[in-house]
Amino acid sequence: MKARYRLIRRGIRGGAFYSVDTKTGRRTSLGTANPDEAAQIIEAKNIAERQPVLNLQIAKAYLAGTDSGLTTRTWRQAMETLMEGKQGANRERWSRVATDRALAPLLPRTIVDTPGELMLKVLQSGTVSTNVFLRRLHNFCLDMNWLAWPLVPKRQWPAVRYKDKRAITWEEHCKIIEREKNPERKAFYQLAWHVGASQSDLAHLQAEDVDWQARIICFFRMKTRWRGLQPPQIRFGKEVEAILATLPKSGPLFPYLITVKEKYRATEFRQRCMGLAIEGVTLHSYRYAWAERAKTAGYPERFAQLALGHNSKAVHRAYARKAQVTLPPLEEYEAKIVQFSAAQAAAQDESTEAAHAVSA
Repeated sequence: MKARYRLIRRGIRGGAFYSVDTKTGRRTSLGTANPDEAAQIIEAKNIAERQPVLNLQIAKAYLAGTDSGLTTRTWRQAMETLMEGKQGANRERWSRVATDRALAPLLPRTIVDTPGELMLKVLQSGTVSTNVFLRRLHNFCLDMNWLAWPLVPKRQWPAVRYKDKRAITWEEHCKIIEREKNPERKAFYQLAWHVGASQSDLAHLQAEDVDWQARIICFFRMKTRWRGLQPPQIRFGKEVEAILATLPKSGPLFPYLITVKEKYRATEFRQRCMGLAIEGVTLHSYRYAWAERAKTAGYPERFAQLALGHNSKAVHRAYARKAQVTLPPLEEYEAKIVQFSAAQAAAQDESTEAAHAVSA
């Protein structure tokens, strides 16, 4: 291995010694005119430079004995391997991640030769999505033993901070419905307001998901169907009944929208909002609106969790964190409980007297 630093002397006799960096061409005074001292300093500098590189080469030689592709595997190949285990929309999402401009300097690099500084630079130049998916890719490589240690320690990863989202208001929803001329999209937005389902789940609803006798809409969430969770069973009222009556009685409830990708459905909705000067809302805002309405109305949290398709209380509380709730006085609730208990006791006494009268 070629030495990085070489020794020079300015002047023929008694001149000071300098080290020259062969990579950068920079000269640095060694602060001595003694040839032996200067030679020792240069040797120490070269050993310090050579040892980390040598250690890395030795580590690669040992690791290559167990994994022949270790010295050539790139981040792009790791992402392709990760994508092989994905399906449907999740696979499409990873395909879009592969085209992220912030990841361009990283993907062709060999995994074991990647410095942590490059990872941090990618994270700084990327978006929230870059942070989320690069973390998953990094952890995947660690789990596969393609990385001997984390390039970026867990505590040093930038925090994931999503943009603040809000619910769509009733007034905004009414403006959109009033202006919408397409009957299928109009019914889609109306049902989103009443049901609170995600846009993909709503677009894939089938007529067979509606039980007219029990007045229930039951469907598996596309996002969590593989987890074996209980599907939400949402009982509907007269307003939803009127909307469903205008939709097909068999097959998809939304024959056109089920064929449209979610990003195009979102674009169509955004175009309508722009035409009405409505800002800060997306189709997902209907779920926030449903959760906030449920919390404001005192809807039991466990029911709201089932309707939204979540098991975690923290998720629902995040959805409804902006709901304005006025807490009633405790004495009113206590008075209602006393009145209810008295009514139950009176009803029990009446049923007992009626039973005695019949037996007599």
